[in-house]
Amino acid sequence: MDGMKLLGTDAVGLADRDLRFGISFLKAQIKRTQLPMVCANLIDKKTRTTAIQPYLIKQIGTVKVGFFGLMSDKVDLGLSRDSLAVDEPQATAKRVVAELRKKGATAVVLLSQLGKVESEDLVTAIDGIDVVIVGRNVPMLQKGRLIKSTVACYGGEQGQYMGRTILTLNSAKKVTSGDNDVFVLGPEVGEKPEIATIVKEFEDKFNERLAKAQKEQAAKQLASASQDAPDRYVGSEVCQRCHVAEGEQWKTTKHSHAWQTLVDAKKDATPDCVPCHVVGYQKPGGFESGAATPKMVNVGCENCHGMGSQHEAFAAVPQKVTEATCRTCHTSTNSPTFDFATYSPHVMHNFTGTLPVLPPHESSMMKPAPGH
Repeated sequence: MDGMKLLGTDAVGLADRDLRFGISFLKAQIKRTQLPMVCANLIDKKTRTTAIQPYLIKQIGTVKVGFFGLMSDKVDLGLSRDSLAVDEPQATAKRVVAELRKKGATAVVLLSQLGKVESEDLVTAIDGIDVVIVGRNVPMLQKGRLIKSTVACYGGEQGQYMGRTILTLNSAKKVTSGDNDVFVLGPEVGEKPEIATIVKEFEDKFNERLAKAQKEQAAKQLASASQDAPDRYVGSEVCQRCHVAEGEQWKTTKHSHAWQTLVDAKKDATPDCVPCHVVGYQKPGGFESGAATPKMVNVGCENCHGMGSQHEAFAAVPQKVTEATCRTCHTSTNSPTFDFATYSPHVMHNFTGTLPVLPPHESSMMKPAPGH
């Protein structure tokens, strides 16, 4: 919320996940940040009024733009279910659009947390919505859709894309057409220092909290039933007792100090990051925590070749590491420039020749994508 305020966000649609800590906590954060959050169908059961402001009208140049939010009436409100209710979205939308137009809104924007199908159904049924920003587990579509006269924007998840919607108005300031494009926020997009500072402070504190919890649970984790599993990870040190040359070559690769990249970034307890920087994350014999299983850090032999306890089985038949193996971590999200032919020579044991040049921003292992 602090970040969105710094970015100058004009309106924010409420979702059920924003109520994780209850409506009182959320209201306190809205008051603290002065973030313009809206939802037209979240109702306080006691007063039968909207729990937060239903909509707002903002003067942009010579045009008045109305923003309102909707959330699904099928969600579980969790801690807030006793005090809050969600009205049926279509009936709410019809009423709110009429109010916004009556108050002079030239353009109406719906910040929807209904998901793809329900959002599309709503704007098909309700006239007067010029733009719908489709939220809640939606795909990223590089080109928006025109649903009747409504321009729909699908920006994906995790804040990795930015949607731009352009509305064309006639001389009477009536919307005549619209168009939407979505752009990936790739490495070429610079950081805003104030936002980077907020994110870094949050992630550092979150990582510290997770690390503390992991340390406290380390003994229990080591004694868990998984430790008695017949197949298990054994660690790269065991493999290198026989495969000495391969082990020495591995030490020259980025994989051999993948864990340190997390430590340096203070993400060594972040669940979204750790699995791809260690061996056998939370599997029998594998990584549990930095404190409990220090020998299972880094991307080691078993990440590519399989569990050490299964060595006899897979050693009997020559095995090749395929692109599919690498793609378990080098996904389009975590490693957007990954190309198997370019990357694999940098870790292959028997490669001879000139190493292909890695993209600049990925030349030191992986750089997590925005939001990762």
